[in-house]
Amino acid sequence: MFPILFQKLKHIVTQLCEKFHVIQPKETHKGRTLKINDIGALTLSLYKQTSTRSTKKSVYEDFKDILNCSYKTLVVTINRVAVLSMKLLFVIMRLGRKNAHWLKSTDATDIPVCLAKNGKRHKTMRGLAGWGHSGKGFYFGLKLTMTRDDNGRILSLIFSSPSANDRTLFKKANKDLDGIIIADAGYISKELEREMYLEGKRLILIKPQKKMKKLATPLWHALYKRRFHIEFDFRNLKLFHGLVTSLPRSLNGYLANYVHALLSFMLAKVI
Repeated sequence: MFPILFQKLKHIVTQLCEKFHVIQPKETHKGRTLKINDIGALTLSLYKQTSTRSTKKSVYEDFKDILNCSYKTLVVTINRVAVLSMKLLFVIMRLGRKNAHWLKSTDATDIPVCLAKNGKRHKTMRGLAGWGHSGKGFYFGLKLTMTRDDNGRILSLIFSSPSANDRTLFKKANKDLDGIIIADAGYISKELEREMYLEGKRLILIKPQKKMKKLATPLWHALYKRRFHIEFDFRNLKLFHGLVTSLPRSLNGYLANYVHALLSFMLAKVI
């Protein structure tokens, strides 16, 4: 019997895929019959990210008697349906933008692909990953820039090299968004504030440094305090949805893990 979590996820995935037409009709499929169909594969992917299962192997052990396929087939299939996860991500973010709260936050977080001591020898993500520095020290991996509104909707996502310019990423992530957008002190730039300002539509509030706090109004300080929500989002993505991993053995495996983790996080609120 399938776990209750799996059944809930399958119901949600089926509804979303049918509503937004992200899966091709069966008659267009060519070649041999798939051991795991797209709905099943996407559900298994989200089950891994949402449950306590940290590896695909543990998921395979849960379902091997039902799947009737090899572990390799499961891995390849989960990586393949990352395209479907990405389509759903774009659909959900597009819908979120239509009903977005006027208050939004932007921030970036580190996505290590391995332990720092193994960075020089890491090969799988060598072409995409790079060296960066966060509050925890140096790391080898990627950087995720994200914008979310005050109701928790993710509106924009950008993966980049750690060395990418934060202000450039900020402009790219928020170029089509309106409202008040809050950022931390790392984005301080008068030029950025001028470029992003749209009279009556968009205002950028960047958290002031300690020596500048007296210049900020009580309202600004109250708005800055709302930025902690995006920090919680990063924490939940890493701790409870497996965003950070060093286990994949292929580039497709890493990218699939990131996409499935983000979709899992978005859907967790409705499970």
